[in-house]
Amino acid sequence: MSHYAIVAPALYSHFQALQALAGALIARGHRVTVFHQIDARALVTDARIGFAAVGGDTHPAGALARTHRLAANPSGLAIRRLIADMAATTDMLCRTLPAAFQRFGIDGVIADQMEAAGGLVAEGLNLPFVSVACALPVEREAGLPLPVMPFRYAADARSLKMYAASETIYDRLMRPHARVIAAHAEALGLTPRRALHDCLSPLARLSQMPAALDFPRRDWPAHGHTVGPLRTPTGERPRAGKWPAEPKRPLVFASLGTLQGHRYRLFARIARACRRLGATLVIAHCGGLSPERAARLERLGTTFVTDFADQRATLAQADAVITHGGLNTVVDAIVADTPILVIPLAFDQPGVAARVAYHGVGETLSRFAGHRRIAGALAALLASPSYRQRLAAVRRELTPADGATQAAAIVERAIATGRPQTNATLRPEETPMTPARVPSRPAADRQDVAAESAP
Repeated sequence: MSHYAIVAPALYSHFQALQALAGALIARGHRVTVFHQIDARALVTDARIGFAAVGGDTHPAGALARTHRLAANPSGLAIRRLIADMAATTDMLCRTLPAAFQRFGIDGVIADQMEAAGGLVAEGLNLPFVSVACALPVEREAGLPLPVMPFRYAADARSLKMYAASETIYDRLMRPHARVIAAHAEALGLTPRRALHDCLSPLARLSQMPAALDFPRRDWPAHGHTVGPLRTPTGERPRAGKWPAEPKRPLVFASLGTLQGHRYRLFARIARACRRLGATLVIAHCGGLSPERAARLERLGTTFVTDFADQRATLAQADAVITHGGLNTVVDAIVADTPILVIPLAFDQPGVAARVAYHGVGETLSRFAGHRRIAGALAALLASPSYRQRLAAVRRELTPADGATQAAAIVERAIATGRPQTNATLRPEETPMTPARVPSRPAADRQDVAAESAP
């Protein structure tokens, strides 16, 4: 039995995915402990998973609420404050994890790609580690836009120049975080590092992102595995029963995730759009709305408003989903063959939206779109069978095995052997599929709306 550490951003969606992986590892006889500031304990909902609080001197109880407030409204000056907060968290983890890992007898590390400290500290301590992309993978490749950019894929000179310029701007904005990564890499005796993509595992990299939904890649690492969604067997937060459905009324599910569930005005526009189409709407606001605002939304049409829904069960029932572009929701929608309308708000969501549009499995709109435009995009999703046909093509390329179980086998082998895990080194039942690329829609068959997806 090995003892694995999990290091990840203190975000609900990341913790849920990694908890599923942890559960699969525990079922194989291992021990798993999450390391983070004390407030993150509330995000660990599986009692079998341990939690170790670190960094109480700089990140005391109550501090995480400020981070979540910044992440929920990432615009203007808040972006710089959020980057500074991100840098401070990485600094805290890099300072405290070495002693904590030694105290807990950690044998290997599962490092979320969005938190550099996991990989930095593991490598500095000569601990084997695996990188996991719960959001879009951060691996960079010439000719592809960064995950946080809203650009469509193209190979012409103008697009390539735009990708390169946006990368320069992004790196300039991220300098506070880069300085922290560089300082701790030097302190740990590592080669120079400055960004998240410099802190990834040489043994195995796991991604929830289906290769068939990504832009065409040429340089995906040999030890990279697209294992598909990391989910527990029972769903996110199960609720009894299904939502009322009428044969003549399409059912639309709307969720903006745990950080953006407070956006009442956007939900109201969505509700008016569904009323315009005569559709039944289920809104899951993830605790972001007051009871008064939830009741107000329900009065806007045939609308059911809840805090949390069983996402996979609701998607299986829905005729369309409206999402902010969180990768968890998009991948779950693909598994359910549910057409997707993405209204991206921040982070990698514009990049997810661009990929949805590129492969024709949904549509994208600006967050400023009015209810008539939302209704128009929804009407297209509901009327055309082509979206479900393309969704089925992408879904067929997902690995047939349970993602968490498959990921656990790769983690176990990588950490036990300390050797890179390529498809050639895995047993047949552990080998992720290498999906063929799903062709994008012809340009004439889609609206040119991806440029509107920037936050």
